[in-house]
Amino acid sequence: MRMRSSSGSVTRRRGVIALIISMLVCTFVWTPTASAHGTIISPATRAYQCWKTWGSQHTNPAMREQDPMCYQAFQANADTMWNWMSALRDGLRGNFQGSTPDGQLCSNALSRNNSLNTPGQWKTTNVGSNFTMHLYDQASHGADYFRVYVSKNGFDPTTQRLGWGNLDFITQTGRFAPAKDITFNVQTSGGYRGHHIVFTIWQASHLDQAYMWCSDVNFG
Repeated sequence: MRMRSSSGSVTRRRGVIALIISMLVCTFVWTPTASAHGTIISPATRAYQCWKTWGSQHTNPAMREQDPMCYQAFQANADTMWNWMSALRDGLRGNFQGSTPDGQLCSNALSRNNSLNTPGQWKTTNVGSNFTMHLYDQASHGADYFRVYVSKNGFDPTTQRLGWGNLDFITQTGRFAPAKDITFNVQTSGGYRGHHIVFTIWQASHLDQAYMWCSDVNFG
């Protein structure tokens, strides 16, 4: 009788432990989505490009050779790739330049994403002088505006960290209503050729939240 009672107690304890583990797993899986926001998916931001290419095969050793910039970012902090949608800061009140030091633009001055500032052979998206930008926002916050910049001719993204003085201001949009997908056109006239950075600021509408990203492009 004692052995049966002990066995039943062990079984119950195992059941409770299994339930707790199951709840924790569900919490871990769904927390990023519940707090998710968005990013520019075209031309892809650095973190999004890494997630899109390697998210489902992050253990593939080929990443080290085929995409060394994503590899170094993943090694520095895997959260940079997993939370590609959450590169935000609160309460900047439009003081983007004063709140974001040179060399930290691509990470939005977030230390966990510092690897995104590293110069190198980031994968590029081919664009023309006029191109369309696409924001995917899982939470449908809308936008007060977007500001778009392009790195100046002569700036080399493979050897230099991006600073405010390296940017040409291209455009600032108007407001956009809440939506999961927002697209807008960008027209440039700077005679850009080759590898450049498109630097974008998204001022979300629901709160004073500012997102900043770098998208590597190849102007044909």
